[in-house]
Amino acid sequence: MFRSLYSKLAVVILILFTLVGFLMVTVVMYATGMYRQEVSQKLHRDLAENLVKENLLIKNNKISHDALDHIFHMLMVINPSIELYLLDPNGNVLDYSAAPGKVKRKRVSLDPITKWVSGDIKIPLQGDDPRHLNRQKVFSAARIPKKGKLEGYLYIILGGEDYDTIAQKIQGSYILKMSSWMITAGLFFAVITGLFIFAMLTCRLKKLATGMNSFKRGESLASVDLPRVKVPAFLNDEVDHLSQTFKEMAERIEEQIEKLQKSDLLRRELVANVSHDLRTPLATLTAYIETMQLKEADLSMDERRKYLKVARKHCERLSSLVDDLFELARLEARETVLNIEPFNIAELVQDVVQNYELSAKEKNITLTSNIGQDLSFVRGDIGLVERVLENLIMNGLRHTPEGGTVSIMLSPSDEYMNVQVLDTGVGIPDEIQPHIFDRYYKVDEPETFPASFAGLGLAIAKRIMDLHDSSIEVESEPDTGTCFTFRLPVYSTS
Repeated sequence: MFRSLYSKLAVVILILFTLVGFLMVTVVMYATGMYRQEVSQKLHRDLAENLVKENLLIKNNKISHDALDHIFHMLMVINPSIELYLLDPNGNVLDYSAAPGKVKRKRVSLDPITKWVSGDIKIPLQGDDPRHLNRQKVFSAARIPKKGKLEGYLYIILGGEDYDTIAQKIQGSYILKMSSWMITAGLFFAVITGLFIFAMLTCRLKKLATGMNSFKRGESLASVDLPRVKVPAFLNDEVDHLSQTFKEMAERIEEQIEKLQKSDLLRRELVANVSHDLRTPLATLTAYIETMQLKEADLSMDERRKYLKVARKHCERLSSLVDDLFELARLEARETVLNIEPFNIAELVQDVVQNYELSAKEKNITLTSNIGQDLSFVRGDIGLVERVLENLIMNGLRHTPEGGTVSIMLSPSDEYMNVQVLDTGVGIPDEIQPHIFDRYYKVDEPETFPASFAGLGLAIAKRIMDLHDSSIEVESEPDTGTCFTFRLPVYSTS
């Protein structure tokens, strides 16, 4: 029952308003009583003094019972709630207007009486109630006589026992009942209003919690009903921020799931393609080795050398493919830490061209470089940039027929150095170009791209440039040639 935020808030507001209502009634009753005492004491401030002035109550330590009875009778007619007490100079009760046995105290404290007589008072001022051992009440007092030798005090309790009884009866009066009902109705209205406001405030949070549970069960974010409140940014509250944050997190989760699904699909394709590319050289290698074993006595030395050469070629192809696989996996796992430093790109290009000149001559392909003069240094990982150049040159040599050309061109700009690798090869069809950098993208055109092409070299080059926060682009026309372009930031000494 109390698991929802709204139910907890409802219980809290009920308890809070109950306490507030009780406190309010208590304060009102106390304030009303104090106000009544203050008014009564102000109205009867001179009552005792006037009575003493008009009547001789004590003379030579003797009580005038006739005068006292006259005052008792007069006050009972005018105000029966008033109680009179005649005190000696020490505060002892000499006589009183109450019935016998009602008075519990034989002596009252003189401190409030002397303050009253001296005029140094702050109303309401309370004194001892002779009818009760621990209670105090407002009073009026006067010195007897007013001037001369002190004979005693006239001590008047302004709210006697009869008044207490009447006050208790008033508590069951119609007015007090109506007041109680009005207070109760006001508190009930406040509670209902508070619960309604809490419901309005928590409905969006409840809706958000329901949407989160739906998303948890596997529903897509598009089908989840989230609170959508179009208000200005400065009116957004924590629920709006929470809803927006959850939406962004859910979108990111769905994006990650989509990437994982795509990665799993690519992994399956990778395994299938790698199996295919590994199976071909392994099958060829196995066939040649078995042939050598079966026909060992019949094969001439030249045939054996030929078979071993083919087997070695396929071993080298397997080794190269496995190395590329490990390198691509390492790059995509972000295990490679870039060693960014300034270096001379022109010298690097010359070194790479020299390394592949022999391979180009064997295929009757011209390998050239156009690097210009006084080129600026660039920033990057020289080892990885060299790997990109090698992969692009090998790709150009692989797909350029005899008599063709593969060239490297450097063209500086304000902030970047453009590196281009061009060839006059078979080119790349338009429908293949968007996928040329994908891992193990297989081309169903063996006459254009031989079966030995697995696409790892270009995928490695693309990943290296991604790590450099750069890009690699391709422009190609079938039967004309291909141009790969990547950029490196120019190193500035400033």
